[in-house]
Parts: sequence; C-alpha cells; structure tokens
Amino acid sequence: MSASVAVYRNIYTEDRFKQAYGSEEKSSGSLRLRERLAGGCRCSRRAWLHLLKLRVPIFSWLPRYRFKKWILGDTIAGLTVGILHIPQGMAFALLTSVAPIFGLYTSFFPVVLYMLFGTGRHVSTGTFAVVSLMTGSVVEQLVPTPLELNSSSSEAADFEAQRIGVASAVALLSGIIMLCMFGLQLGFLSTYLSEPIVKAFTSAAAFHVTVSQLQSMLGLRLPRHTGTFSLFKTLASVMENLPHTNMAELLISLLCLAILVPVKEINMRFRQRLRTPIPVEILTVIIATGVAYASSLDSTYDIQIVGHIPAGFPMPRIPALHTFPDIAGDTVAITFVGYAVSVSLAMIYADKHGYSIHPNQELLAHGISNTVSSLFTCFPSSATLATTNILESAGGYTQLSGLFTSLVVLIVLLLIGPLFYFLPKAVLACINVTSLRQMFLQFQDLPELWRISKIDFMVWVVTWLSVVVLNVDLGLAIGVVFSMMTVICRTQRAGCSVLGRASNTEIYRPLQNHSKCYEVPGVKILTYNGPIYYGNRSFFREEMSRLLGLTPERIRSREKARKALEKRERESTVSTVERGVANTSFSSENEIFKSETSENDVQAVLIDCSSVIFVDVAGARLFIQMCIECQKVGVRIYLANCNESVLKILTSSGLMSYMNPQHIFVTVHDAVVYIEQQKEKPPENTPTVWV
Repeated sequence: MSASVAVYRNIYTEDRFKQAYGSEEKSSGSLRLRERLAGGCRCSRRAWLHLLKLRVPIFSWLPRYRFKKWILGDTIAGLTVGILHIPQGMAFALLTSVAPIFGLYTSFFPVVLYMLFGTGRHVSTGTFAVVSLMTGSVVEQLVPTPLELNSSSSEAADFEAQRIGVASAVALLSGIIMLCMFGLQLGFLSTYLSEPIVKAFTSAAAFHVTVSQLQSMLGLRLPRHTGTFSLFKTLASVMENLPHTNMAELLISLLCLAILVPVKEINMRFRQRLRTPIPVEILTVIIATGVAYASSLDSTYDIQIVGHIPAGFPMPRIPALHTFPDIAGDTVAITFVGYAVSVSLAMIYADKHGYSIHPNQELLAHGISNTVSSLFTCFPSSATLATTNILESAGGYTQLSGLFTSLVVLIVLLLIGPLFYFLPKAVLACINVTSLRQMFLQFQDLPELWRISKIDFMVWVVTWLSVVVLNVDLGLAIGVVFSMMTVICRTQRAGCSVLGRASNTEIYRPLQNHSKCYEVPGVKILTYNGPIYYGNRSFFREEMSRLLGLTPERIRSREKARKALEKRERESTVSTVERGVANTSFSSENEIFKSETSENDVQAVLIDCSSVIFVDVAGARLFIQMCIECQKVGVRIYLANCNESVLKILTSSGLMSYMNPQHIFVTVHDAVVYIEQQKEKPPENTPTVWV
C-alpha cells in the first residue's frame, strides 16, 4: 500500500517565511573579516603544530603508520616502482632532449620531496611522457641540435649543459608558478581541464611521443621538429630518410617490441594474480646493454648508445634564468598539464581507497618538488600514469613507498649508473612507446562517452584532433577554450518550459514531458533551467515572450484597449468590483481590464526560479522590463523558489517598485494557492495551503 502525505499550513511569502524562521541579522562584513584576520594571526603551540601537519603531511600520517600491516606492501610496491623508474627515467630524458642521467635525477629528487609534502598515498611522481615531450619542444626551440656534433668533444658537453639549463629553468619556473598558485589558493583551476580534455590530450600526445621516437628506433639522425604540424613534419622527414635506416638498430627495436609488448600485456591481464608485475623494462635494459657491450655494436654497426653516465650526486646548479621570458608561455601550459594529471590521478585513487586529498596542498607539494629539484639539474616532473597504477596494484598503502623507490634510484645513481654506457638508445625509444599503452587505450572510452554526453564526446574529439594536427600546447588551449564555450552555450540556451500540476498534489512538472499534468486556469507557470545574465538575457526574453505571447503588436493593442476602458470608466464614474468582491491586491486599472478578459486568458505569470542559480544586473533589469510589459497587458508577475543571492540582486535593482513584495513565495504551490484564492475572494484571515 502506497504511503500518503497530508500538509496543512499557512501560505508563505518570502517575507513571512523570514519572519517566522529566519535567523538573526549577522554582524557586518568588515567585523567578520576583522575577526577572521585576528584569529588567523593568533600564535600558539597548538596552532603551530596544526599548521606544520597541514603543510608537511608526513608529520600527520607517519605517527599513525601501521607498521606491521603496511610496511610489506609499501616496501614491495616502492621497490617495484623504483626498478621501473630506472629505464623510464632514462627513456623520458630522451623525450626531453637531454642526457639520460638527468632522467635518473628527476626520478629521485621529486619522489623524496613529494613523500614529505604530498597528500596522495598512491601517487608516484617522477618523469612523465607528456610533460617530457612538452619540455623537449621548448629545449629544441631554444637549443636546437646541430647537424654535425662530435659526442666526445667539449663542444658536446657545453651543448648538453645548455640543454639541461633550459629544461631545469622550465622546472624552476613551473615550480614558482605552482607556489604562487598555492599562495593564492588557486587549486580549483585544475577543474578547467575536464576529464575529456585530459584523456584526449594525453591520448593525442601519445601519438606525438610515438612519432618522435621513430628516428631513434630506425637509427636516423634527424633534427627534431617543433611548432604547428610538427607530427606531420616529423613523419615526412622519417619517410624521406627511410633508405638511410640503420638495420642493426631496426632489428634491436623489433626484438625489444617483441619482448616488451606481450610481457606488458601479461602484466595487465594477470595483475590480480601477480604479486608484482614482471620488471620487463629493466630486464630488457640489462640484456641489451650486455649484448651491445659484448658485440661492440656501437663501433661495428654505428648504433647510438647512451654513453657516459656519471656516478654520484649532481652538484647544485642555477638553471638558465635568462631564458624565463622565452619559456614563460610554454611553461604555463606544462604547469597546468602536470598539475591537472597529478591531481586527477590522486583523486581517482583517493576515491577508490576512501581518503581525501587537498588540491592546494598538492600545488605546494609539486611546486616545492619542481623548484628544489631544478637546482639539481632536473627537468619538470609530475605524477605518472604507469608507475602510479603499478604502485597501487603492487600493494602500496602510503607515501612511505616513495622512500623505497628513491633508494633503488639512489643505488643506481651511486653505483650502477656507469654500467649503462653501452645501452642502445633504440631500447629506450621502445620503452617510451610501450609505456603509452594506457593512453592509447583511452579510445575505448569514446562509445560510452557518446552514449552519456555527446557534448563531452565533441570536446574529446576536438581536443584530440587539435593536439594531433596542430601542436601539443596549441591543441590543449583549443580544447580548453572549446570546452568552456560549450558551457557558455549551454547556459545561453538553457531550456524554458511551462509547468503543469499533478492532480491533487503540490508537484509541478514540465508539460512537455508529463502529459497528465494540467495547467492551472488563468496562470502560466514558467521555469528557466539556468542563470539569467548578460549572455543569455535575449534568449530568455524571446522564450518568455513566445510562451506568453507578448508580441509588440499584442502589447500595443491591449494597452490601447486598457486606456479606452479607463477613459470609459472615468466618464461613467462607476465603481467596478470583479465578481462582487473588492480585490485590494490588484490596481483598479487591472480590475477594469480583467472584466473584459475571458477566464481562459492568462491573468498571472508565475516564474519558478528554483533553477536560476544567479542573476546579474542585466538579468535583473530584464525582470523589471518584463513586469512593465505584463502590466501593460493586465498580467501580474509572481516569483517562487528564489535563492537568497538572486532575491538580493532583484531587490537591490529596484524590482520591488514594479511588483508587490508579497508576490514572492517560498514555493510554487504557495503562489498558486494564493492566486486562486485571490480570483475567488479576498481572504479574511491568513491564507492556508492544503495538499
């Protein structure tokens, strides 16, 4: 048996409801601000400890660390990710157009710093393909590769120093931007890179990464193309130079792909059964280095090898600060991409494991990581897709896994690094390409995205095409602008519909979707599903005029008829009382006019403002204009469900000079009952609602 609801109460206008249930007037804004500033300036030991735990989260989670339960998972996950960082760090350094050793540095310092300041328990930071590709484009623009360069000369060392100087300058400026954003509490800006934009961008960037690695996989010595249409320029250059392919490097690439692709597929398909994924990248690196050393492939077949990798820590060095004006624009894009990907990954795993992250604290963590690590010849870092996924699937629990990751990289830096001298660069190129598997698989989301939201589907496609066809930076900007334009267009073309009442209820729904609902006689109830502001005021006016039939011709004819009736009334000096009851809530002009209208004509317009989230000055003036036009044709305007901010703006704009303040109601049903009672007879006592 279905339950029923019966309600018997007074009709509430906004004024009556505030009088009955409103809170007391709050103190002035200046006083509240003064109190907040005074509270923030108070210094105590407790407040200092709270701030320390808030800004350096390791002091918050480390004392609560469950050693027996979490240490094994963090150790295994950290060591696994550390082993993966070694080949990926060197491989992504090639994307950044710097020596592989700098990729190892970038796989160490940011990991340690994020462990101290980050809030994502399952986030693995370090080198990321997309960020490395964008940074590499900046490096190539400012320090292009000369056609003839002797790798053993001092000129080559100066060339590498210039390149890492630019890359570390990008990291420094990116960190400064993040720290400034943290100071201004701008963590919310990452939301402008929506999920379709991020996925389309990373998927398209994967194509740029793959094409850029073709020359290393084929053994071609070609300059790297940057700017618009760089992907097609690189493809054309590779196709033109195919006859010069180094067959030995091509064979190495094919063998590496034949090993990496199936083993990575096994890792993915059986990740639930495997305690840790098979470390195929590091095994491939070790085997390829051993074979190249034993066979002297570099001298026999002229293959490109990694070369000298110094052991030990890098000496602190100031980045190329003079390049800031040249790299500023690209660095902003790199910063937003790195931060958006990092926060997105952190939120995904935080939701999965039931904890929360703080976007502004993430700004601080990544800002410090990039700023400090740039002083140790590191290029920009961020959270990475592949290693974060492996960290979580390998059983990591907290940020402490980063300690074990950094220890693995540290051992390589101090002891093992020089042993990779003979590692072929073609192997690193293959690792780069195969690490993009997750990004390519994002195409699988398109059918579901089309089914859920065709607008988001279009955002995905436009962003992807822009990044692939034009360039990474420009394509991202186009994707963001297009996404924001879709939001603006949706607010400009928000639906305006007529509401009808479900029989014997206080429920009102759009008539176009609920055929069994009926219109209240003489009352047109309208709802608008969006804000009313300067951008859509014309559309809102057109929709209202269409639904109400307020054409200029009708307004003029009805106003002319009303004036004629007024003149005739003055001549006859007969007092008109509609239906025999004096209605004091309406003006005498409207009473005269109503006597000449049929009961089916619209006598009142009720606007449901429940979906109107805000109104600006232009929207408020439009309300005033509508009130004037409705009064000319003898129609009263009522409002219902106005939120506080909308009501405040409407009141401040002078709307109450054109409509009765008692015609603003708490609910649609309150207004309908009031209007119906006014049509029958004036209430002697306070009107009531019965549902």
